[in-house]
Amino acid sequence: MSAEPLAGPPPAPAPWARRWLPRFGRAALDIVYPAHCPACGCGTAEPGVLCGPCWQTIPFIARPYCERLGVPFAIDIGGPLLSPAAIAEPPVFDRARAVALHEGHARAFVHRLKFSDRLDLARPMGRMMAGAGAEVLAGADALIPVPLHWTRFVWRRFNQSAALAEEVGRAAGSPVAHGWLRRTKRTPQQIGLTRAQRIANLQGAFTVPAAARPLVEGKRLVLIDDVHTTGATLNACARALRRAGAAGVDVITFTKVADGLANPI
Repeated sequence: MSAEPLAGPPPAPAPWARRWLPRFGRAALDIVYPAHCPACGCGTAEPGVLCGPCWQTIPFIARPYCERLGVPFAIDIGGPLLSPAAIAEPPVFDRARAVALHEGHARAFVHRLKFSDRLDLARPMGRMMAGAGAEVLAGADALIPVPLHWTRFVWRRFNQSAALAEEVGRAAGSPVAHGWLRRTKRTPQQIGLTRAQRIANLQGAFTVPAAARPLVEGKRLVLIDDVHTTGATLNACARALRRAGAAGVDVITFTKVADGLANPI
């Protein structure tokens, strides 16, 4: 007995339907869930975007800044420059870029995303990160979210770095490589630790699984995290990726902790 022939694809909607149905659906959605600012809740023209007043409170980082660490400079003397910190202690990664300084509303966004389950903030934060890191994303083969240890992931239920990486990747058209980097050591919280304590705390904490090493080798990768503090975590991640053969490692975060503005050298 012969099998029944497979049904063909459904007929394509008429041009008027393709043009108007999405608009009707969006209009109905706006009635039930009006577009609002994810920071303050006031109405906005589009979902997932900040309102004007909240946008103006973000302490954005713009040039001039250190080409390695992304720390803003107090003065502009022209040309690509390095900060004293980047010269005295060069990072393991190549370049770091951040949207804003870790203060005010920018700091609040990081804390709400991480500790208050405000996953709706990942979209606007990721879009801004894609803009701030456009130059490093241009040559990237994949995005690597800074991983959580599995026990912390179970407790928190999500990885904020992975949520941001997905949004950055969506905005920039870059693939996100989950599983290329793992956190194999559960470390105490970094909050309140000195730079030396953070470095010691993260010794051997990250590794590239054997199955991922051929994928990492020769690739230009971009680490994604919520905040760049001392750089200990990002350096530990970059070191593991470089040992696995990565051709380059850059960093994009939403905020950067900076003690004042640096002077260029």
